[in-house]
Amino acid sequence: MSISCRDPVAGFTAQPAARRAAGTVNLAPQRRAMRVAMGRNIAGLRSPSFPSVRRLFMVRHMKPTGWTRGLVIGLLVAVAAVVGLRGAHVFRTWSAPAGLHCPKDPRVALGCYEQHYRSIVAEQGVTAAFADLKTGYAADADLQRLCHAVTHAIGQAAARKYGDLAEAFSHGDNACGSGYYHGVLQGVAFATGRAKLLSDLDAVCAGIPGKERRSLDYFNCVHGLGHAIMAVTGDDLFDALHDCDGLTGAMEQNACINGVFMENLIVDGAHGGHYSKYLKPSEPLYPCTAVGEKYKAECFDMQTSYALGVVRGDFARVFALCASVGAPFRTNCYQSLGRDAAAISRNQVPATVATCDLGADREQRSYCVLGAVLDFVYYYHSDVQAQQLCAAVDAALQHVCRSTTAKAVGLF
Repeated sequence: MSISCRDPVAGFTAQPAARRAAGTVNLAPQRRAMRVAMGRNIAGLRSPSFPSVRRLFMVRHMKPTGWTRGLVIGLLVAVAAVVGLRGAHVFRTWSAPAGLHCPKDPRVALGCYEQHYRSIVAEQGVTAAFADLKTGYAADADLQRLCHAVTHAIGQAAARKYGDLAEAFSHGDNACGSGYYHGVLQGVAFATGRAKLLSDLDAVCAGIPGKERRSLDYFNCVHGLGHAIMAVTGDDLFDALHDCDGLTGAMEQNACINGVFMENLIVDGAHGGHYSKYLKPSEPLYPCTAVGEKYKAECFDMQTSYALGVVRGDFARVFALCASVGAPFRTNCYQSLGRDAAAISRNQVPATVATCDLGADREQRSYCVLGAVLDFVYYYHSDVQAQQLCAAVDAALQHVCRSTTAKAVGLF
């Protein structure tokens, strides 16, 4: 089942100004939540592990206090396409690209798409590759599911074509969770080699503008380093986390760590046979339960999507799993479930509220609501639907829901 079925495709076209209600805050040129392509064969079920895994939202845990810094650091871009897609109005054509007929077999499907788009980059350039992808996206459920991983391949090809990170970034596109930029970093890492890459990690993104203001491009670069380090370490999560510590700055380290954990989910089953050794159906919250304290928040911020796949979408069971984590990281886990609640409901208020109400106590429900309302803001690029969500939750949660919405909108 595809998660994003709006017409036009949600996240890929900006809201026309005439359709915005009075008082709506326009978040159009800003970050959008992401759909990460991945699949897993769990207990013999040959399907993606859980719908929101394909739309993995990298909204970092944000505490009610001291939250602005956390949000700026952790808003993982991502974005199944930043709503303006750098100003483009895209994903409106409904026919598939002529001649592209990739097999449905998950063991070979991703490789087929990768080869197709790498060849377009080599022969016609990045713009042509994204034009082709956007043409076929709406009518191709497999492309939707694999889109983030496919844009990694486009980025890797761009790194080879241009031979310069800043040049490759200048051709970038945020479609499908900004996977292009992650792929560029992977391409640079493959060309550079692990030893040289790690010898001066700070230098890798030094040429990308916006470090001081923590621009989207700069964040994509340091976050992409996490993906890149995983690529050159053979997807060894613990080695990659240690390597991220070589960056200077808390934002840079956290973004890199986030990229490591995201890549751990992306590679799991992506080519139909390679499964991450750092994901265990018997321990749905692993590796978060095994990593050091400094890495746990970033891990729990996304792990519930995998856990939900293991338990076949049983939110109550994952709430219970999160409760076993203990403070302070259980709140990351609850908030991650809020993102998943919004995702699986397709950001509809009644279903999202009902899912968060499965929390066993006020803490579980309140952090679930926080995660959900943040996702509503980024999904709709507006505070209107978020305010509707806040009005529908328990009266005791409405104040924190509204203040969270206001703070999120105020950062754009």
